[in-house]
Amino acid sequence: MTGFPIGLTVLIIISVLIFFGLAHRVLDRLHLSDKTALVIIVAMAVGSFIDIPLGARTSLNVGGGLIPIGLAIYVLSRAGTSREWGRGVFAAVVTAGALYGANRLIGADPETMAIDPLYVYPLIAGLVAYLIGRSRRTAFVAATLGVVLLDIGLLVWQTRTGISGTVAIGGAGAFDTIVLAGVIAVLLAELIGETRERLQGGPAETGRPRALLENLRGSSLRTKLKPVPEKKPMFSTTEPVNKPVEKDNDQDQKGRSTLAQNDNPNDRRDSGV
Repeated sequence: MTGFPIGLTVLIIISVLIFFGLAHRVLDRLHLSDKTALVIIVAMAVGSFIDIPLGARTSLNVGGGLIPIGLAIYVLSRAGTSREWGRGVFAAVVTAGALYGANRLIGADPETMAIDPLYVYPLIAGLVAYLIGRSRRTAFVAATLGVVLLDIGLLVWQTRTGISGTVAIGGAGAFDTIVLAGVIAVLLAELIGETRERLQGGPAETGRPRALLENLRGSSLRTKLKPVPEKKPMFSTTEPVNKPVEKDNDQDQKGRSTLAQNDNPNDRRDSGV
């Protein structure tokens, strides 16, 4: 893999989208706030120039290795079920295997390829990660960890075969591949997943546990699943609605009694009638 600053360019574009609030939905599915995502992006950009020595021939890049691994573990820990967690790990292993197979078949020399391997490997990683992971979280985890596992596999292979060389886990071209692979995986999951949800009127609920559905839909589903408090009636059942009518009836009875008194026979005799 050859180094190219496209990884930093993509991070800058993502930062702009986050700043204008255009990535809120994706970040919400990854359980990240806008502020946290921007901090991570800045840390990755700065950390891409920092390598931590792990041995005589091995180093770990902060921006392309340490931070993506930590972020993937965090996102994986927020999985709704243990099944989703297991699927994320399995998808990462399959993605690493697909990248290893692609490396063995097509190589990594740009001069012998019609397409720059800088774009081929992220496309493979993003596509395989989505097909196996399916959800946005597991697709992102699989794409990110898949590239890191490929570097670790390369280190193991060199150690066992005795081939001299240095391995920078997450460094050099791997940094660009990790960034592009993660973006491609999330975009595929977002576009295809959003289309499916719109066609079926929302995430499928049959056979899915409540915790997973809450993570998929967020607070709106939590409100939906909570029992609706019973509203008090506008009129109390203990007080009759026609109480004002009864009051009118009382006034009519008083009026009749007054007329009866005025119509007393004694009064008529006194008046000479």
